[in-house]
Parts: sequence; C-alpha cells; structure tokens
Amino acid sequence: MKILLGATVALLIGALAMSWNGMKQGVATAPPDDQLRMKQQIEELNLEMQRLKAEREALTARPVAPAPTPAPSAAELEEAKAQLAAKDAELQQLANDKSKAERKARVADDENLLINRRELESRNQEMRRAREISDALVMAVVKEYQEDPQLGGVVVMDIKMPAYVQVGSVLGIRKKTGILGQIKITDITPEGAIGSPMASFGEFKPQPGDELIVPPQF
Repeated sequence: MKILLGATVALLIGALAMSWNGMKQGVATAPPDDQLRMKQQIEELNLEMQRLKAEREALTARPVAPAPTPAPSAAELEEAKAQLAAKDAELQQLANDKSKAERKARVADDENLLINRRELESRNQEMRRAREISDALVMAVVKEYQEDPQLGGVVVMDIKMPAYVQVGSVLGIRKKTGILGQIKITDITPEGAIGSPMASFGEFKPQPGDELIVPPQF
C-alpha cells in the first residue's frame, strides 16, 4: 500500500515538474498580462510540488508494522494453565497459613489479656486490703500476752473504742499493712478485755503496744 502511494506521489511530482518547466519556457514569449498570470500559476505549482514531496517523505519515513505474533500452541496453553493453577494453589495455601496464624495470635492475646486481668484484680484486691488495714481505726491495744499450757494463749487488751468492742468480737493484730493474727474477745472488765487467739501465732507472738483493729472481710 505504501509503495503504491509513493509511486503515485512520484508520478504527480513528475507531471507537475514537466508542467512547471513548460510554463517557464512559455513565460518568456508570452504577453505581459499572460506572463503575470503564468508566474502565479508557476508559484502555485511550485507550492503543490513541495506539498507532494513532503507527503511522499512522510509516507516513506513511516515504520513498517511488525509481523504479527504467532498464536501459542495447545501445549503452551496447557503449560500456562498448569502454572497459573500452581500459583493459585500456592496463594491459597499462604492465605490459609496466614488465617491460622492470625487465629493463634488472637487466642494468645485473649489468654494473655485474661491472665493480666486476673493478676491486676489480684493486685488491686491486695492493695485494697493493705490500704484498709492501714487506715482502720484502733479498737484496742495489747497490754500483755500469756501462754497457758491448758488454756492456750491469753491476750490482755486495753479497749480504746468500747462502743465497738464486745464479747464475741473478733479483732486483728495489725502489723504495718498486714494482720498477724485474730483475737476473739472472751471477757470485758473495767480494767480491760481478755481474748484468746483464733489460731496459733507461730513464731511471731503479740507484743505490748500492738494495735487491734476490725480486720477486712476479704
């Protein structure tokens, strides 16, 4: 197609050139009016020749279209399908592994959250108990502690808040923010109160001056 167009343009250029040369020769022998008209025609032919030359150069300069790519064979198509299927299976396996890892991570996070919450609750309860022990009002003060082989331990106390202490009341011996042990009031006299330990004190015994409070209920 481009060869045909190029040949056509070449023929047109040749015809115009011959016509232009003929007109140049006729100008010299023509009358003045005809000379002016012929010069104008020569100029028009000259412009047309330049335009056609430019079109010819543009046509011949265009790159040749590449040859069409041959269609893949049936074997190549099957191989491509197999590769795509393998990639899909690999991607699916990766997605499954990711999902399992995310589930395990969520379970681990939930377990850690539960453990941390229990530890926090335990610490908060211990802190609350220590604070209540520290802030508790003094109900009585230990005056003397005696141990009788038959009766067991006996605590003699000086009551500080008689309105809140009566026979049967249970008071705790405060040691800083803890309770050394508990005393049950067995008798109250004008001189003071007498109580007995509700459990063995072990290595640490009540000492004169120890404070007795109403122990926390937890």
